[in-house]
Amino acid sequence: MMRLTFLTAALAVALGGCATAPGSTAPNLTQTCHPASEQDIAALFDRWNASLQTGDPKKVVANYSSRSLLLPTVSNRPRQTAAEIEDYFVYFLKDQPSGAIVSRMISIGCNTALDTGLYNFTFAKTGKSVAARYTYTYEWKDGQWLITSHHSSALPEQ
Repeated sequence: MMRLTFLTAALAVALGGCATAPGSTAPNLTQTCHPASEQDIAALFDRWNASLQTGDPKKVVANYSSRSLLLPTVSNRPRQTAAEIEDYFVYFLKDQPSGAIVSRMISIGCNTALDTGLYNFTFAKTGKSVAARYTYTYEWKDGQWLITSHHSSALPEQ
């Protein structure tokens, strides 16, 4: 039972909730949750993908929170600042990528959301494609949904 309580608490915290152990007390926190549907969260990938189509790394970076982490598909280096994220997209955008969701699972919490699954990228300049798995976490901040973490990795060969 303790393990289930811990896992439930960990999940609640990850999705922006407040969880406490049985018998403990916590401050009374009031938070207004921005309503969101699965369609709203799915549209965030479309927004991000459309920013790729502009070819402008600054427009891509505008989708990310000032405090975010990018673990990119075609780089081994984590990107933790807007400048580092922009540097990655300067490189990534050169081959004119376009993403398409293959499958996904969306979870929504209070002012947070998770979109995870599989996507494919095609590159107009080279004609190549890559299948990858992804996870985006979002936070409702300053009147908009922003990416707080983005992990993408190529699918291993089978």
